[in-house]
Amino acid sequence: MDTGTHVVMGIALGGLATLDPVVSQNPAMMQAVMIGAVVGSQAPDFDTVLKLKNNASYIRHHRGVTHSVPFWFIWPTLITIVLALMIPGVSLIHLWLWTFLAVFIHVFVDIFNAYGTKALSPFKPKWMALGIINIFDPFIFSAHIVAILFWRYGFDPGWTFLIMFGVIALYYVWRVSEQRKVRKELEVLHPDATHIFTSPTFRWSQWHIVVRTDKKLYVAQMKNGTVNYFETYPFEPIPDHPVINSARKDKNLAAFLSFSPTYRWEVHREKSGYTVKFIDLRYRTKGYYPFIAIVKMDEDHNILSSYTGWIYNTNTLQRKLEVAAEG
Repeated sequence: MDTGTHVVMGIALGGLATLDPVVSQNPAMMQAVMIGAVVGSQAPDFDTVLKLKNNASYIRHHRGVTHSVPFWFIWPTLITIVLALMIPGVSLIHLWLWTFLAVFIHVFVDIFNAYGTKALSPFKPKWMALGIINIFDPFIFSAHIVAILFWRYGFDPGWTFLIMFGVIALYYVWRVSEQRKVRKELEVLHPDATHIFTSPTFRWSQWHIVVRTDKKLYVAQMKNGTVNYFETYPFEPIPDHPVINSARKDKNLAAFLSFSPTYRWEVHREKSGYTVKFIDLRYRTKGYYPFIAIVKMDEDHNILSSYTGWIYNTNTLQRKLEVAAEG
């Protein structure tokens, strides 16, 4: 989920914690648990600092180790130790448990969007991306804001947030059901499909779709129960080709391939070398595929510049490649 949603989730957990007598009967505990819940709801995304290094590091590692099983326990332990030193007289066990719940819920909800996370690493290091909930879901965010306002105007926070979480749980069940309907319809239309990728949108009745068969890739949209096809590409596994093999040594392209499960690739012969481009098919927006990796090489396959990330126009891409070449 997005940062704003994780923040309001942390506040909601802090309010829910008032149902715990150990918390509600101790002002210091209430303060510590609220801070722990808010910080814990953000902690797995502390790897966002990798953006300061480069896009390749961010794409390759974001939602990786910081969301992994060991860090489910490392984050609440670190946060609890710091808060215990700052706020004396708190129950370490109860503070740790509420902070752990904040961290766990953060990781759990991240599994449901198309970006996904390595939540079960190191036991299962593959990306888990269910493609059911949008990274920013207006309903989930609004439900938290409404519940926080109820608390502000005198409603009991514990029961208010307990009811809210119950409603959101039912919402998740409904979204899972809706995605299954989409997949079943696509399985009927494409009985030879080997993979079906769904990406939710802001609209409940609209889904981005990529269907892969042994021979083709179909880029489509499901809207109000109707499938609209946009493009169809031949499915071509990455070949054992000198130009592409050289490009795959580049860190930006390697990061793209570690993240993207469905893409197409292009090799262009230029006047002074080659351009290799990989395009993620899941994020088609207004006829454009914004998430790409591109590598420019000379005649001898030496890498001149490269980039991976979100690009919405060719001028921006050119500037990124120029900066990369200068670096």
